[in-house]
Order: sequence, then C-alpha cells, then structure tokens
Amino acid sequence: MQRGAWPIVQRKVQETLQIYPRVKGIQIMNDMGGYMFPQFAGRWIPDSERRRRDIVQILATWSPMSNSSPVEGIRAAITTFYSTDHKVSIYVFGDDFSGRSIEYVVDTVDELNRIAEDGSRRMRIHAVGFPVRVGSPSGNRFAALMRELTYRNNGTFVALPRLE
Repeated sequence: MQRGAWPIVQRKVQETLQIYPRVKGIQIMNDMGGYMFPQFAGRWIPDSERRRRDIVQILATWSPMSNSSPVEGIRAAITTFYSTDHKVSIYVFGDDFSGRSIEYVVDTVDELNRIAEDGSRRMRIHAVGFPVRVGSPSGNRFAALMRELTYRNNGTFVALPRLE
C-alpha cells in the first residue's frame, strides 16, 4: 500500500480526522499493533490541533514493519481500548489480507468485542479499502474481511473505486 496508495491514505486519514473535529482521545496503530507514538502506548493521546498535525506529518514517512494483514492491529486495539462504559471506533485503512482464514478472524473479533446489553458492540469497526490489489486474491480477501467485520461491528466499509 505504501508504494501505490500512500498519498491517498494520508489524505483519507486527514479527512477522517476532519470529520471528527473533537474526540475524547485518539490513537494511531499500524497493522501489527505498533504505536505511531510509543510514548502513548496503551493509552489515549489527548486530542489537539498540534497532535493532529503531527499525525499527518509523521504518516508521510511512517513505514513500520507490516505483514499485510490488519488482524494483529485490530486485536491489539480491541484488547487495549475496549471499554464497558463507552463506545470506541476503530478505523482500518488497508488493501491486503494475507491471513489464512477470514472466518477465524471474524470469530476472534466476535469473542473480543462482546455484544453489550443494548445489543450493540462497544468497539465499532470502520474500514477504508484502497484499490491497490483489485482483483488479486489478497485484495479481494481484504474487502471480504472488512465487509464482514464492519457489518458485525456496527461500522461502515468504504471501498475506494480508484486511486485519485
């Protein structure tokens, strides 16, 4: 994704931040669950204009190790930030799923992101898919995984039709 779609990823992250001008806390993790700001590992970063500018600026050159699968990052986000007293949104930006089983991932997330008394899940999962690997097995599997995860976890999946 960094070779083909990175400028678009940066723009979509910035647009997502703009949609939510004030949040109680923010955190940026890679697909492996590593933190963009290690000094805030395991806790929320206070939201500020300065921090948002830092996120966008660092994202331009951020290239952590990746196994082309968002599973570890989703698992880390849920286990670290799950709360019984308020809802949290996860946003997954990606193009690839190299894991073996979509069903295993969905079942694991179902176990971690339990259904609350009101019938909803505390962690909402949203995703943006980038058309870098359209038609490839791993790109199609990413879309299938994100469609199912977002559906089951009260989120939205947006598959971008082209890189513009």
